[in-house]
Amino acid sequence: MTENTNLWPAPLAMQPLEATVTVPGSKSLSNRYLILAALGSQPVRLVGLLRSRDTDLMMGALEALGVHCEVDADVETTVTVTPPAGGRFRGNTDLFCGLAGTVMRFVPGLALFADGPVHFDGDEQAYARPMKPVLDGLEQLGATVEYHGEIGKLPFTITPPAALPQTRAHVSIDSSGSSQFISGLLLIGSRLPGGLTLQHTGEKTPSLPHIRMTVADVTGAGGEVHADETARTWTVEPRALQLPDTVTVEPDLSNAAPFLGAALIAGGTVRVPHWPETTTQPGGLLPGYLEQMGATVAFPVIDDVRYCEVTGNGTVHGLGTFDLTAAGEIAPSLAAVLVFADASTDMVGIGHLRGHETNRLAALVAEIARVGGKAEELPDGLRIEPVPAEQLRGADMETYADHRMATFAAMLGLRIVGIKVKNVATTRKTLPDFVGMWNGMLGE
Repeated sequence: MTENTNLWPAPLAMQPLEATVTVPGSKSLSNRYLILAALGSQPVRLVGLLRSRDTDLMMGALEALGVHCEVDADVETTVTVTPPAGGRFRGNTDLFCGLAGTVMRFVPGLALFADGPVHFDGDEQAYARPMKPVLDGLEQLGATVEYHGEIGKLPFTITPPAALPQTRAHVSIDSSGSSQFISGLLLIGSRLPGGLTLQHTGEKTPSLPHIRMTVADVTGAGGEVHADETARTWTVEPRALQLPDTVTVEPDLSNAAPFLGAALIAGGTVRVPHWPETTTQPGGLLPGYLEQMGATVAFPVIDDVRYCEVTGNGTVHGLGTFDLTAAGEIAPSLAAVLVFADASTDMVGIGHLRGHETNRLAALVAEIARVGGKAEELPDGLRIEPVPAEQLRGADMETYADHRMATFAAMLGLRIVGIKVKNVATTRKTLPDFVGMWNGMLGE
């Protein structure tokens, strides 16, 4: 299914769920490890790497820069990354970002270390996504950015500076629109001869857990980052980066949200294996959120594998005012559950979702209204109010080329008859076989 006109009938849950769902590797970690492996000097074997449109785009971008990404012939989720000789990336090349935020915001930093200009382009929908803060940062480091359309957006060409700053570089950007702007600069700060001091000038820092994830991954590759989150400042010492020979990628905990949330909507139990005891992923907060909404959550260990097990009884509690600053990417999945709640919820701290694959706040309001629900945008979030179940109705759901809007629609279809999802194939961005996984969960 590639055409937007294709409609996938979302299956109704005819009975309480009883399912174990294995979730592919984390997109956030996969793409950070790919970048850090490219910045090293020795090959790195990545095990359990997510293979999806976003990570394939990342590998394609790295290949264009002279990095070799070799997929294991027997296990496609094992990829060996070999950086270019001497750490110099190939310039005079074209990169395609698709609609992948991690590609369009993490790869430009590598162009600083290229031997010529690097041209970036992407899907037409990507032209609406904000890029300027990370590009402003690269300009402050001496790069030249030429825009070929709207300023601050794709497409653009980055020409590396004749010489990198030899003393500590100081960069100030407003990263209020996305934590990826900060992460993109932190990933390359170690390679600057004098290191980097990065100041976020905005009043709030969106998705701080994603920035902490970046810091932890840079540290794991031998970097040294001093974070002052109160002052919104990060200092990166100049260090040679090198990930261990083999790195195993955790499952994508945010991608577990539609499946674990399904247990609340349909009732029954859903388990996800290989759930880490500690994690830098914002999705690690999900079990606690679902518990507040009425789920019973457990973490059984079976045959040395730790599971997250969520059980629902068909009742969903509203959350009142709920700060989701730390994990905004799971907002669409939580919104799907909250459509069926017994009280209203104001999800706040997620204004930056307006700059995601689509304006997710506007999209959620539109699609909740489409099925007869009630929602409205707030300055910094989303209000969802309960309506009687009999008012909810089937509809053809728009997905806006956004994987999380597609999984949101599928979740509504568990309890609303007649939900059809346009372009469900957009889920391939992070879940290559979402439809198969969803049908499997329902025992179909």
